[in-house]
Amino acid sequence: MKTVVLGGGFAGMAAALRLALEGHEVTLLERERVLGGKAQGFEGVPTGPTVLTMAEVVRTLFARVGATAPTLHPVSPLTRYAYPDGRTFAPELALEPTLAQLEGAEKKRYVELLETAHRLYDDAKHTFLLSKPPELWKLAQYGLKYGARAFPFTSLETLVQSGPYLTPFFLRFATYLGANPYQAPAVLHNIAWVELGMGVWHAEGGFAALVRQMAALLEKFGVKVELGVDIQALETQNGRVTGAVTSSGTYRAEKFVSALDRIFTLELLGRPLPRYPLGVSGLALLLKLEEPFLLSHQVYFPQDYALEWSDIAAGRLPSDPTIYLHTDGHSAFVLVNSPAVPQVHKREYAQHLLERLRKKVNLSVLEFGVRATQDYSRFGFKGALYGRAPGGLLSTLRHPWTFAGLGNLWQVGGTVHPGGGVPLSLLSGWNGAGAALGLEYDALGLDS
Repeated sequence: MKTVVLGGGFAGMAAALRLALEGHEVTLLERERVLGGKAQGFEGVPTGPTVLTMAEVVRTLFARVGATAPTLHPVSPLTRYAYPDGRTFAPELALEPTLAQLEGAEKKRYVELLETAHRLYDDAKHTFLLSKPPELWKLAQYGLKYGARAFPFTSLETLVQSGPYLTPFFLRFATYLGANPYQAPAVLHNIAWVELGMGVWHAEGGFAALVRQMAALLEKFGVKVELGVDIQALETQNGRVTGAVTSSGTYRAEKFVSALDRIFTLELLGRPLPRYPLGVSGLALLLKLEEPFLLSHQVYFPQDYALEWSDIAAGRLPSDPTIYLHTDGHSAFVLVNSPAVPQVHKREYAQHLLERLRKKVNLSVLEFGVRATQDYSRFGFKGALYGRAPGGLLSTLRHPWTFAGLGNLWQVGGTVHPGGGVPLSLLSGWNGAGAALGLEYDALGLDS
């Protein structure tokens, strides 16, 4: 059976692999000249994600197709945090060395919030992560059993209030889902457990190497990958998609899987667009360094974390943002949060960030590239990296894999169930394609 996959990010590649594994004749269409979506680099400097959570997803996916998984190295400390007054905090997966860095009542509060994050994750995982998009009865079942324990009328800010150091530390995890942490519901505190309780890994060779390995698997299983193809519309007739109209002609198939941003898919269908608020975007600096430098996963908090998010909520680039820095030899990746706005003066703001960064760490920058909202808008509507903003309990739910009235189109990727980020996008692509095949949900090792 012929199937067309739209989009060559991690979700699209995972979907194409599962379809090909089951004997489908698969064509994958990608607008860019390379696969990988937001994980593309800049002249040899990696961009996009720098660490992997839920490593079992990658290991299990490769095992499902009979391939050797990429080498993954556990990271410790998980991330290093630097505060404006000079204090640092570098939590580890082991609790004892983490608590040794905290003072007095902070130790007890850290343990309390870690245990709360673990419980929230365990309560929610079978409904929102390890199964297909939940139907109403399953949501009701979750609500009856765990709803009161999910702090339904509490904000994340209220839940994690712990003083000037631990409060921004715990708030920041909600940004991994594109949320403004000061507008997020308390249930998003479960994200903290994914990193602090389950750990993070480096992929050997970075995510660009992971993209290359998945591309090699696509070739091995006979997936026809066509790059530089601009998808212009999806033709429909009698409740089915009949063709993908592109700059290279119209592709016909019995089934279609879109791994594009869900709003892009709606645009291709000519359907009305939703009016919900969008999550945050980002601005990234991709640096080439004169002198080699090694500093893994460093976060520099601003003087006023709440002010940063007030600026973003107002559609402004923050003057004093939280800065994420990862260096690896002669290259470095810098990321700050940004509002999802049509256009920013990225070179000007990049210089501002470099000036702020030089006050914190001595990097010898030879040249740099910038990725801003207008660049990320090629991958996400208006540059929103995770789609809809999870600003309330109901808005944390992700859209299902199907579209009303269309029987042969499935939507996968970070803007639908189960969510954004590399492991969840892989889960979405693998299982959305599985749904197209009538297969059971495969938790890719997370249920072990």
